[in-house]
Order: sequence, then structure tokens, then C-alpha cells
Amino acid sequence: MDRVTQVIGQSSAFLDALERASRAAALDRPVLVIGERGTGKELVAERLHRLSPRWDQPLVIMNCAALPETLIEAELFGHEAGAFTGATKARAGRFEEADGGTLFLDELGTLSMAAQDRLLRAIEYGEVTRIGSSRPLTVDTRIVAATNVHLPDQVERGTFRADLLDRLSFEVVTLPPLRARTEDIMVLADHFGRRMAAEIGLEEWPGFGPNAIDALQSHSWPGNVREVRNVVERAVYRWDRAGPVDAIQIDPFASPYRPASATVPAASAAAPALPDAPAEPIEEPAPETDLDFKTRVARFERRLLYQALSEQRFNQRATADALGLSYDQLRHALRKHDLLSAAG
Repeated sequence: MDRVTQVIGQSSAFLDALERASRAAALDRPVLVIGERGTGKELVAERLHRLSPRWDQPLVIMNCAALPETLIEAELFGHEAGAFTGATKARAGRFEEADGGTLFLDELGTLSMAAQDRLLRAIEYGEVTRIGSSRPLTVDTRIVAATNVHLPDQVERGTFRADLLDRLSFEVVTLPPLRARTEDIMVLADHFGRRMAAEIGLEEWPGFGPNAIDALQSHSWPGNVREVRNVVERAVYRWDRAGPVDAIQIDPFASPYRPASATVPAASAAAPALPDAPAEPIEEPAPETDLDFKTRVARFERRLLYQALSEQRFNQRATADALGLSYDQLRHALRKHDLLSAAG
């Protein structure tokens, strides 16, 4: 199946990003794709290639974070035999492999300054020189790059070249996270559910029950589309085939038997305060003594919230995930039990 068909969504924010990518595809210029993990940056890079005049030429993909710094330049530009220990024969680099086509550089922000310098020269002059050689090779390679960090900030910190950023950012396509395109959650869930159902041999897709729908729609999805896929495929795989798929486990590590969290050492005086840390310690509720049912339930809920907040160092989003709640649901519970202001 052509992976381009896997770019799924109908929200205006997502369609706007796809439209920008589609318009940029026809131009022989670099494109920078920005987005959080799991938002589909590689799929958009494929779309840029397939819709370009280079569609019938190679699309070469390189994850800059997957290789040690000592090998990055050899991978990008190639090397001659004997150029370094272990280089027993000459090897073409990714630029040469992508000659006439597109080179997709994922995790661009992890490149060393030396590699950035050589990358800039290759883009500027259309020439690369293998390590161990003095003879430049002419290449015709379009660059599409992706990152999940804010490169202008890295330029300010001196860890990314401003001139390289200028050269790569002819067009910048920013993919919205799933929390900004919530209308796509069930579209994606249905797609991955149907695909998994077919994979395990189901004749019909039963759809999702109300509990599953509520869980899917209330989660914040920090892992974006990739996380939706994992959650849905796991739910369909575990489904007992009676009625719709209605049991969803967001956190695969959730278990009453999982090991306790490691004790976090106290922060040093010089360490910055956590953003969600309380201004003052929360006083743990006193043991329940009265027999009123509602009072006992309320005290139990408050103690549970307090314990979860403590275990997550008062990070509210982490606490919500640990309790299987959405961020808004947690905030409501904290407000109900008068813990909101103290929890930060």
C-alpha cells in the first residue's frame, strides 16, 4: 500500500498544513517540516516527494539522531577506502544516493556544527566531497528536513547555524498536534481499528462502544497519531469479539502489580523549581473517622489525588495520565477537593 494514503485527517488545521506541503512540492526548493513526535513528518516528506517532478527518482531517508556523531558525515557525504578505520571500500553517501531525487533528513536539529557546515556547502553549491577525497562530486538533490524542536531557539543558543536555517526554510510546514485537531481522533481511531480488524481476520469491523469513544476523545495524546495507532491496535487485538470494541487501555504499563516509581532525589538549591510544583506543601488528609458514606468517598478521592500528585512531583499532566483522566477531568477533581490552588 502506498504510504501517502496513510496521511489521514479532516480538520482544517491539518488540511491547511497538507495544502501548504502540496503547493511546495512542485517547487525545487528545500522544505522544513516541523511537528511533535508522532505527527506524521515522514509521511508529509513522502508527499512532498511524490507530488514533485522528482517523483520517479529516489527518496532517501536518513534519521540524523540514529547515528553517532562520528558517522554522520560519512553517511551524508560518503567515504573513500581507507578514509578511517573500518572503511575497507569506498561508499557513496546519502547525497549521491538521492541524486536526481529527494533527501529527507529527519531529526535535523541533532546534527553537529561540523556536519551543518558541510551540509550548507552541499546545498549552496550542489557539490559533495567524500571523506578521504579531494575531488568534489556534483549532485542534484532536493532537501526536505524535519525536526520536533524550535530551530530559531537553537540558533539563539548557538547550536544551529543561522545561515543553514535560512537556506532550509524556504517553506516551513508545521504539523498541528492531535490535541489541536480533536475532530480527527475518531477518524484516525476508526482507520486503525478497521486495519487491525482486517489483519487479525475479522469479517466485519464492529466499531467502538461508548466507553472506548469517551476514553479516546478525552485523552490528550502526547504521542499524537502514533500513540492513537498503538492504543487502538492493542484494543482490537485484545477484543473478545462480543459487541463493539469498548475496552481501551491508554497506558500499556498500567497494572496494580507494576514496580513502584523510583524515589526522586531532592532538588539542589541551584536547581530550578518545577513548573507544576505547589507553592506550599499540600497537607495530607487526616484518617477518616466518621461513618458518613459520602464523606468517606470524598476523603478517599482526595487522598488518591494527593498521592498521585506526590508520585508525579505535582506535574498535573503526568498525574492525569497516571490516573487515566484527561487534563480537564483532573482539574475538575482538584477543584472539587480544594486542591487546585495548592497543586499549582
